[in-house]
Amino acid sequence: MTKLTSKDLEVLSGLLMGEGMACKKARMYSKTLTDTALAECMGRIADCHEQRYNTLLCILEGK
Repeated sequence: MTKLTSKDLEVLSGLLMGEGMACKKARMYSKTLTDTALAECMGRIADCHEQRYNTLLCILEGK
C-alpha cells in the first residue's frame, strides 16, 4: 500500500470523526424514536456509518 501523507492522515482523521459522530447520533435516534419504521431506518443508517468508519480504520491500519 502507498504510504499515507500527513495531509491524507488529516483528511482520514476528519472523516473518521464525522462518521463516528453520525453513527452515534443515528444509533441514539434509533433508540429514542417511537415510530418503529423510523427507528429501524435510523438503525440501518447507523450501520452504514459504522461500516464506513470501520473501512476508514482499515485504511489507516494499512489493511
